[in-house]
Amino acid sequence: MKKNFCCVWLWLVITTLMSSIPVATASTATEYQEVEWTALIPEDDLNALLNPPEYLAQIEDGSAQDSVESFEQKDVEDERARRFKEALSSMRVVDAFDQQAIRIPGFIVPLQAGDERNVTEFFIVPYFGACLHMPPPPPNQIIYATLEEGIAVESLYTPFWFEGTLSIGKVENGMGTSAYKLSLDNVMPYEE
Repeated sequence: MKKNFCCVWLWLVITTLMSSIPVATASTATEYQEVEWTALIPEDDLNALLNPPEYLAQIEDGSAQDSVESFEQKDVEDERARRFKEALSSMRVVDAFDQQAIRIPGFIVPLQAGDERNVTEFFIVPYFGACLHMPPPPPNQIIYATLEEGIAVESLYTPFWFEGTLSIGKVENGMGTSAYKLSLDNVMPYEE
């Protein structure tokens, strides 16, 4: 399956525009810092993604050159293109968020379900369809989480608020790779 660059730009636009979400699983008096997705990306990676090589704008949508694979096979000679390529798969994180109580909006990408078909293991991603439509977000834009009792996910288009303690840790799965983990306290439907 081709990995289209328009999906990369879609998650950048959506994560930049989204603000802070609540199905409660536990009630605590913890104060959660509301975090935007772009805050989880080191500044130089974010700058690289927001400033792609100029020749990418010349590539026709849907063409053979309009894929991450094509870009990865291309010999990148300039620094801008090299940094963009690195940022697309960056495992770099923002250490200041390690062990912080956060609140972040996002969508669920199911990885495993329990007996009741409730999702018990999943990735939290910044936009709907991430990991299902290529390319997946960079690992520093994917958060791994589990919920023993599971959560009913009626639609992958349903956003949620997630509250818990964020930690740094790599989790690989056929759907993607995350650079962060979230020990969940609360999952709530997203309401503006």
